Amino acid sequence: MPAGAGSAPPPLLGLALPATLVAVWEGLARAGVVPQGILPAPSLVATTWWDWAFGARGMGLNPYLGTWRETVLFSARRVFTGFAAAIAIGVPLGVMIGWNRLVAGTVDPLIQSLRPIPITAWQPFAIAVFGIRDAGAVFLIGLGAFFPIVVNTTAGARDTPRNLIRAARMMGATERQLLLRVVLPNALPSIFTGTRLGLGIAWTAVIVAEIVAVKSGLGYVLWDAYYVGRMDVVIADMVSIGLAGFLSDRVLIAIGYRVLHWKQFGAR
Repeated sequence: MPAGAGSAPPPLLGLALPATLVAVWEGLARAGVVPQGILPAPSLVATTWWDWAFGARGMGLNPYLGTWRETVLFSARRVFTGFAAAIAIGVPLGVMIGWNRLVAGTVDPLIQSLRPIPITAWQPFAIAVFGIRDAGAVFLIGLGAFFPIVVNTTAGARDTPRNLIRAARMMGATERQLLLRVVLPNALPSIFTGTRLGLGIAWTAVIVAEIVAVKSGLGYVLWDAYYVGRMDVVIADMVSIGLAGFLSDRVLIAIGYRVLHWKQFGAR
């Protein structure tokens, strides 16, 4: 094992590469190598984001002033509503698929046939059923998050050691007790892996959904800013999406550490 492989990296190490890339980007923009209309300098993007977040609404002709917080909240509400629905459906269904052969034979082929269909292909269906409203966006987000959750939960339930099951049955455990006290705890690491993947896809899906299915949120601002040629707003929006996804993933990892205190969890 290489020296230091088992130790945690310094807290600021993860900022080194992004800071270097931003510095190079700023230098190229100031030198005129990168066209400002296509890739604005980070300093301009930072100024735009500040105005977007803290500017006085209704001042001047900039429609984005002071709207950042409500824009992020619109998207976050949709993400967590769809994500919660995906967990509520995907975890119990995944446990049952991994545990029960009849359920696996009946349901799993349908899930595996629907899973390769991209979220963008579901957009016309969502608009036709739900219209241009939140329900269509939440449907797309929940659908995107559902598949990694159910697949990973299924794998975790199937990997339950048979010796544990035999021991529990010898002690008189019922099928319900086996599921709740043996299969589900054993599947928790896989469930948390699936939820992390699902959460990342949920933040991707909200942008896809908001570009077409609703008229608010980060996805809507992203497309609107591109349409009017505000690439500084586009990049500030992309950074906001990345930060929102990163922070929500950190929250999920913190929950995982508490729930799975008996097992190492999360990326180092």
